[in-house]
Amino acid sequence: MSTRDDDSAEGPPTSSDTTVLSGATYRGLSEQVLSPAEERFERVRRTTGLFLAPLTTIVMLLVPLGMNPSQHRLAAVLLGVVVLWLCESVPIPVAGLLGVAAIVLLGVAPPDEVMAPFGSSTLFTFIGAFILSQAMLRHGLAHRFAFRILSLPGVGRTSTRVLVAFGAVTALLSAFVSSTATVAMLLPTALGLLSVISKLLPATSSDKKIDPLRLRLGTALMLMLSYSAVIGGLLTPIGTPPNLIGREYIEEATGRTITFLDWMLMAAPVVGVMFVVMCGVLLLLNRPEIKKLSGVESYVAAERTRLGGLSRAEKNTLIAFGLTVTLWILPSIVALIAGEDSAALDTVKQHLDEGIVAVLGASLLFVLPTNWPKREFTLTWSEAVKIDWGTILLFGSGMIFGTQLADTGLAQTVATSSAGALGLSSIVGLSLFAIVLAVTISETTSNTASAAVVVPIVLPLAAAADVNPMIPAMCATFAASFGFVLPVSTPPNAIVYGSGAVPITKMMRSGISLDFAGMALVALLLPVMIGLVLTGG
Repeated sequence: MSTRDDDSAEGPPTSSDTTVLSGATYRGLSEQVLSPAEERFERVRRTTGLFLAPLTTIVMLLVPLGMNPSQHRLAAVLLGVVVLWLCESVPIPVAGLLGVAAIVLLGVAPPDEVMAPFGSSTLFTFIGAFILSQAMLRHGLAHRFAFRILSLPGVGRTSTRVLVAFGAVTALLSAFVSSTATVAMLLPTALGLLSVISKLLPATSSDKKIDPLRLRLGTALMLMLSYSAVIGGLLTPIGTPPNLIGREYIEEATGRTITFLDWMLMAAPVVGVMFVVMCGVLLLLNRPEIKKLSGVESYVAAERTRLGGLSRAEKNTLIAFGLTVTLWILPSIVALIAGEDSAALDTVKQHLDEGIVAVLGASLLFVLPTNWPKREFTLTWSEAVKIDWGTILLFGSGMIFGTQLADTGLAQTVATSSAGALGLSSIVGLSLFAIVLAVTISETTSNTASAAVVVPIVLPLAAAADVNPMIPAMCATFAASFGFVLPVSTPPNAIVYGSGAVPITKMMRSGISLDFAGMALVALLLPVMIGLVLTGG
């Protein structure tokens, strides 16, 4: 077995560990090891965006669209920002901030209203989770978790088994814990796996080491984490916010109660098939550099022995992480025991917000000592500030665009005008329209906003067409979670993008493929399951 680094676990971090710990979301051309062909492509792509983005915005502003001025300006700005995101002409977080500034300068909304989403609980979930992740990586706890997964019977023999097993664990956990929290808690383990497996790869030459953040294996592993969490969240009504939003609207419109068991029976086949499709897409488009992990069992056993017992820093990190995860899971446990409409659940949710829990867990790292006489604690502030602030700014700007799409009414204008132009009157047409619209909106805003916009539009359209609203509304609810293309599409995408192991071009390629596969699956399989479980047909 060939390894890339000879540094011991107790000594300085290996080069792969250091790279993984760097937290570099966006890296310029000079910061990457690119082939001449890749460098030429990247230079053309990024230069094109510098001219295409402002040109697109200006043209969009000049085209008479017959819509509200605020909606028109927002659409122009959003289009220009999407061009910058796709071309990476400037760092992706900066592109989002430029768009936010343009919204205010063009008078779409006042500054305080525009910037309000930066105070969102979701962003504090990112901050707290990233600090916990930093501690787990720095003190080696992530590596212990990674070795534990690799030591499962048969799992560590091939990279495919590692990826599928990790994805399955993520999907099952995400069914009962929010996808954001799931990805946040498993990201350190994923980075640990990447660091460990990258050491099993031979260097390309004696003087050139492999960049673990450039590996196709890393891209597949990170996207497996994000996409599995999204897909697994569909399994239960509490798995993701769009499920709760869609179910509430549907129950109110139809008078039909959708129980927890009903939902799981209906969703299980869809989730199972979608998971298999996702694994196939990711492994096909991001083939791991190494298939057989020969000698991994002996390597893992030796490393676990060499790691020895938990250090004080690892124990403290485990305490903080364990408390955070417990408090994240507690609302789901209360919902299962006391019911989703219980006063107990309302009380727990009110006091155990995900963002507050993440910040509390991260704060413990600065309180739990590793050497009390010297007043040394588990994490220092200089270590904590190395988290990926770019991802936090990026998702914050994405949330701003999502809020403005809803507040200005642009999303609803696009949806209703599209439905009117298509003249939809059949259940098949309405379902396809709902799926495509939900996925499209979800790519540029949150999946929660997508469900909140699309489902209320689909229900009256179905009533006007005199068709069963259950199927198109449920299709919209499921499809709202399928935002796989951009880092701003979902919090899981943003979190894994923050690892630095997922180039946006590869996220787009895998995400577009999975979007189309997901839309086809929801259109074909979900109506069948709704008929069998919910309508008795």
